[in-house]
Amino acid sequence: MPHSRNTLIDVPRLLADTTPLRNAYFRRLWTANIVTVIGAQLTVVAVPAQIFAITGSSAYVGLTGIFGLVPLVAFGLWGGALADVLDRRLILMVTTTGLIAASILFWVQAALDLNNVWAILVLFALQQAFFAVNQPTRSAVLPRLLTVEELPAANSLNMTVMQAGAIAGPLIGGALIPVLGYSLLYFVDAVCMLPTLWAVIRLPSLKPQFQGDSQTRRVAGLRSVIDGFVYLAGHKVLLMSFVVDLIAMIFGMPRALFPQIAHESFGGPIDGGFAFSMLFAAMSVGAVLGGVFSGWVSRIDRQGLAVVVCIVIWGVCIAGTGVAVGFAGGTELPMLPIAVLLLMVGGAADMASSAFRQSMLQSAATDEVRGRLQGVFTVVVAGGPRIADVLHGLSAAAVGTAITTAGGGVLTVIGVLVAAALVPAFVRYRISATVAASDAKPVVSTD
Repeated sequence: MPHSRNTLIDVPRLLADTTPLRNAYFRRLWTANIVTVIGAQLTVVAVPAQIFAITGSSAYVGLTGIFGLVPLVAFGLWGGALADVLDRRLILMVTTTGLIAASILFWVQAALDLNNVWAILVLFALQQAFFAVNQPTRSAVLPRLLTVEELPAANSLNMTVMQAGAIAGPLIGGALIPVLGYSLLYFVDAVCMLPTLWAVIRLPSLKPQFQGDSQTRRVAGLRSVIDGFVYLAGHKVLLMSFVVDLIAMIFGMPRALFPQIAHESFGGPIDGGFAFSMLFAAMSVGAVLGGVFSGWVSRIDRQGLAVVVCIVIWGVCIAGTGVAVGFAGGTELPMLPIAVLLLMVGGAADMASSAFRQSMLQSAATDEVRGRLQGVFTVVVAGGPRIADVLHGLSAAAVGTAITTAGGGVLTVIGVLVAAALVPAFVRYRISATVAASDAKPVVSTD
């Protein structure tokens, strides 16, 4: 029976744009990452759960913020400088191997039943050091493989896979910790990184592209890092992309409180359980759903405004989660499902915000500084939540988990609106203004 196209929802336009997967190099990296992120998220869940089981304190869990932040800052900035002077394929091979080794050491300490929180924290710092060099390099590679127009879709695809692993990891890990213990989860993490190592080995040589006489920039030292910051300081829109993310993560990321919230507010066991798994997985569930229906992301031109809107939604959802935690046990309403739903919506908003910010950074920067700017991006994206772990842990010890979570969400909304008002150029930023001037030179591949 004939029908009008205007009366139907254009489903293909709503679903994720898979155009970047036509590139064989990106496709191999993306496919391998499906397996790798699941294993990585097992460790993400196991580390705070093991520390809380040993100490019974969210303050100790919050120490992962300090032990993770220091190597993230130091090695993230240095790693970005390395990515601007060395073959990025070689860097990815070395750091991926290092991440595998770190997971094996986690497995050993758990198998030996050391129950030493400081050993866990030191291993966590080692793992974060390798991660801090790996991530800016991996992100700096994308503009060499894909066109500028494909970057938003590619970032959405990557984040969807990462968040899908963040669903499976907590659900599997949180449920299996009381049954199988921690050692098996760490071992699985090590094995799951092997496909990514294979995909990295298959990449072509990816030496940075220098413009003109850039011999003085070929040393990955302090001067190179400083040059990256100087470049960033001269581009207010790029700088603001970091500022608004720090606001969202430092004030609005209560993940360090999830073990305590699950145990005290929702009656879960001290070492994992259903409530713990649901809280940890909720943001990722929302991010995956947002990624699956992210076809609209590639069609957004005013990316700065989109980032502000997404962060406001994130802050409102986190504030609502805090309210739900505060009412847990004091009302007949099912507060756990409400908290989980709010975290899901927040996760979808955060996924879109991150995709836009990453695309802005990749498209607006030249190739010879992309590694250093991606180093800053890695420090901000991964370091912000580490700071949040420390602050939320200390705040919860003083005023409780509900007030800490709700207050952080409110501060997120206020902070991002103030930032947007102070730098209106960020809100006015359009991706179309940078496409014509882009220096991206994708690697052609049809295999």
